[in-house]
Amino acid sequence: MGQTYDVLQIGYGPVSEGLALMLARKGHRVAVCERWETRYPMPRAVCIDHELYRVLSANGMGAVLPTVSQRGPLYQWFNAEWKELLVIDWSADSISGGPEVNFVHQPTLEEALDQAASAQPTLETFLGWEATEVTQDDELAHVRLRQVATGEERTLSSRYLIGCDGANSLVRQTIGGGQEDRGFEADWLVIDVLLKDGVTIEQLGLPAAGQYCNPVQPTTIVPAGIRGDRTFRRWEFMRLPGQSVEELEREERVWELLKPWAGPDDIELVRHKVYNFRSLLAERWRDRRFLIAGDAAHVMPPFMGQGMCSGLRDAWNLAWRLDLVLSGKADDRLLDGYEPERRPHVSQLIDMSIYLGKIICIPDAEAAAARDRESAGGAVSAGAGLLSPHVTVAATNGFVGRLDDYTGDGFIILGRGFDPRASLDAAALDAFDRIGARLLQIDGATAKGEIADVDGRLTDFLDAQGWNAAIIRPDFYVYGGAADEGSYLGLARDLIADLVANGLNLDSSHHPEVKNETSAL
Repeated sequence: MGQTYDVLQIGYGPVSEGLALMLARKGHRVAVCERWETRYPMPRAVCIDHELYRVLSANGMGAVLPTVSQRGPLYQWFNAEWKELLVIDWSADSISGGPEVNFVHQPTLEEALDQAASAQPTLETFLGWEATEVTQDDELAHVRLRQVATGEERTLSSRYLIGCDGANSLVRQTIGGGQEDRGFEADWLVIDVLLKDGVTIEQLGLPAAGQYCNPVQPTTIVPAGIRGDRTFRRWEFMRLPGQSVEELEREERVWELLKPWAGPDDIELVRHKVYNFRSLLAERWRDRRFLIAGDAAHVMPPFMGQGMCSGLRDAWNLAWRLDLVLSGKADDRLLDGYEPERRPHVSQLIDMSIYLGKIICIPDAEAAAARDRESAGGAVSAGAGLLSPHVTVAATNGFVGRLDDYTGDGFIILGRGFDPRASLDAAALDAFDRIGARLLQIDGATAKGEIADVDGRLTDFLDAQGWNAAIIRPDFYVYGGAADEGSYLGLARDLIADLVANGLNLDSSHHPEVKNETSAL
């Protein structure tokens, strides 16, 4: 493959594995360097939400995911008297189809990601090679590598360099700009165990997934995924004032903390370690050919289970942009939209995670009692920028299945009750054909257009927004919607204008100028 690549990635955790898979499946030449020769064998993250389950399925992992994940249960928060403070129904059907959350054993998921990525002929991995310096010029990005075992050095080059190199990211430090500290910090002892044969959580009296907000000892009890026929569980205990890390990490102390729940006859210790939970957000995500993703860009408390999910969202957002740029269909101005989209979303998740963290991380009895008396709520506004529903469709060619499987990758343009292709002029059609967009007429259970909405969920989604047309981006987020065919024409022109303004290369001189406030790019 030579020494110059389309994309170089530093680090090979789940975010980098996902990005490598996404790009290599498109035929782009990807190299990944990682200082460790073998994968870290212990779990960290324990869940992927419905959106990332959908994303990974769309990238060839639909068959393997059911074998490495388990459906999320109710996520219950209790006070010291085991009265319910709040509940999040992770088992409910999501907009993506399937439960809101699936629990995973991270090493098993990473193994599956690595196998899928390594099967791509355009991916090359350099394991045991540490990145010591990154530089860039007008043409390429460069990384200086040192083989950990021998000290041998070499340089690789690429069109773009992505730092998936964790919280101490070399790429982020090179980009500069520092990190915003949102002020949350707490030490927690994380304990992963295997249930012994025949032992169930019901026998142990455990909540399926819960936070025990007891000021005497704030505690997390959640699933930790499956590997074959083995079931993992996780306990987390907050380090209280006066407790040392060394004290908490003693195995005798671990069993003392677990004693109210389970003992050596019930569970097998896998690992126990104190982790420092923080809330950090990088202030710059890109410098020309350098970009960052995952923990390199953001670190958040784990109380929403969104750390790894957010990193994989970064990868998915980058993947479709890089694909258009690397294939020559857009210039790199399209990459300018990556940070403005992802950073606010991650910022909100960090704030929400901190909010939930403050509910449980209360070691004071009076403050916990005040918390128990309070309640809060919120609402999500509808419109552009929402995640689109994942639905079952029936096509006139006989296909019956999920919408993503029918459409494949790329932009999706839907018209309800009218053909979205027939409404466009030649210039617009040329533009959409250039980016590989699918233009589909969709109707109710009986297909009058190309596809029918079998389960009615897409129809319900359009009705909720007052739309009869919608444009969905390659990352499944809604670009915008329109109430009628006339408004749709303006929306379609807006998308082309947005893409051109952000670097799409068109041979046609008919570039729309119109822009309104119904879209999100």
